[in-house]
Amino acid sequence: MNPRRLAASLALLVPALSLPSLAGAQPSAAPAPSPKAAPAPLPRAAPSPAPPPSRAAASSAAAAAGAADLRRLGEAFADVADKVGPAVVQIEVTVGEDVSSPLRWFRDGGQRRGLGSGVIFSPDGGILTNNHVIDGARAITVRLRDGRMFAGRVAGRDPATDLAVLRVDAKDLPVATFADSDAARVGAWVVAIGSPFGLGHTVTTGVLSAKGRGGVGVNDVEDNLQTDASINPGNSGGPLVDLDGRVLGINTMVVSRGQGIGLAVPANMARRVAEQLLRSGRVERAWMGVGLQDLTPQLAAAMRSPPPAGALVNAVTPGGPAARSNLQPGDVITSVAARHVRDAQDVIRELFNHNVGEGLALEVVRDGQRYQTRVVLAPRSEPAPPALPVQRAPARHPGLGLTLRDAPAPRGPGGEGGSIARIAAVASDSPAERAGLRPGDVILEADRRRAPTAAEVEEAARDGELLVRVQRRGAAFYAALKR
Repeated sequence: MNPRRLAASLALLVPALSLPSLAGAQPSAAPAPSPKAAPAPLPRAAPSPAPPPSRAAASSAAAAAGAADLRRLGEAFADVADKVGPAVVQIEVTVGEDVSSPLRWFRDGGQRRGLGSGVIFSPDGGILTNNHVIDGARAITVRLRDGRMFAGRVAGRDPATDLAVLRVDAKDLPVATFADSDAARVGAWVVAIGSPFGLGHTVTTGVLSAKGRGGVGVNDVEDNLQTDASINPGNSGGPLVDLDGRVLGINTMVVSRGQGIGLAVPANMARRVAEQLLRSGRVERAWMGVGLQDLTPQLAAAMRSPPPAGALVNAVTPGGPAARSNLQPGDVITSVAARHVRDAQDVIRELFNHNVGEGLALEVVRDGQRYQTRVVLAPRSEPAPPALPVQRAPARHPGLGLTLRDAPAPRGPGGEGGSIARIAAVASDSPAERAGLRPGDVILEADRRRAPTAAEVEEAARDGELLVRVQRRGAAFYAALKR
C-alpha cells in the first residue's frame, strides 16, 4: 500500500481507538500537513478509575481517624485542666479532737481535720465552696495550686443552698469564669476538679446527666445538676466545668445509693449566692408565702377540670404576698413569669432567680377556670446561721488558756534531768484549745527555748503569741497560739 494512504488510514483510526497520535511515526518522506489543514487536537484518554480500597485499608483509615478524634478530646480535657486548675484550691478544716488515730496525733496534734475544695471567683481572695466543708471549723487553711497556703476567713455562708464564701489575704489571684448553667445541654462532656480524699487537684470526666434535680432532701433549696464524673469526699466545693473551661456548678455531694450519681449546685444559683455573701455576708431570698406540692395523677383525678401539669397550692400564709394576690389552697400554678410550670420545683427555682420587690405574673387554674394575677415578692424571714468557732474571737485567758505544771524532764544520755512544763488544763474556747493542745501534753520547746519550765512558758506567752513543740504519746508536733 502507498505509504501516504497508510498514514492517512491510521490517522482516521486514532480518534476511535483513543490512541496517541501516530503522526510522528510517519516516514520522513511524507510531506508535513498544511497549517490550515491541521487536525483538531485529539482528546486525551480518561484515567482509569482507582480500584476500591480493601476492607483492611478502610478499617485502618477509620481507626486512624478515631484515634485522632480521641487525641483531640484528650487535649480538650487537658486544656480545661490547665485553664481552670489554677483557680481551684484545697481547703483543710480543723474541726475538733480526734482520739481514734495515732497517725492523726503525729500529723496535727490530735485534731480532726476535714478536707474539701473550692474555686476562686474574685481576684482579691473570694473563694466559693460548700457550707458543709467548713461546718464546725475552728481553723481553715486554703492551699493554692502553686503551693501557697493562707488562713481562710468566713465571709458568709448559706446552709439553705449548702454554699459558703471564704476570704484570703491575697491579690491578683487566678479566677474561674462561670457559665450560664440554664443553657447547658444534658449529655455534654463535663470535668470535675477537686481534692478527693486529700489528693489535690484531681481531674475526672463524665457527662452532664440531668438538670433540675430536686427532692434529695439535703438542702432547703435544691435545683441540682447531675453528673457521672467521679465525685468523692474532698471534691465538695470544687467546680464542675464544661469543655470551654467555664464553671457549670459547684460539686456538693454524691448519692451513695448508686454509682455515677453526683450532684452540683448550678452556676447561676452559686454565682448569685456568692455575690451576696461576699457583699453583705448574708443571702436575701424572695418569698411568695405559699406551700406547694406536685400535681400527681391521683390528685388531678380528684379535681374538677385539672390542668395537665402544674404546682398545687396547699397553704397560703395570711397577709403574705400570695394572699394579697388572691391565691387560695387548691389553686394550681401553671406559669410563673411566662415560664411553664411542670411541678412545685419549677416554681421554687423561678422564685430563686428573682429579687425581693419584683412583681411576677402568675397563671393559675381554679376549679377549671384559668386566670392571671401578679404577686410582689417579699423577703423570706430566716435566721442567720450561727457563727462558727473560727468566726468567734477566742476568749481572753491568761497564758493563752494554758495551765502548766513542772514535771521531771526526760533524762538524756548523760543522765541529766531537771524540770519541764506539762499542760495540766486547757481553757475552753481559748487559743490553746484551738491549737489542739490537751492536758498531759509535754512542752518540749517554747519559742525555740528547749525543755522550758512552766514559768518560762508563761513568760514566753505574755506577748499573746507562742510557738510550741509538744510531745504526746511518743509523737511530737508543733502548734502556734495567738490571742
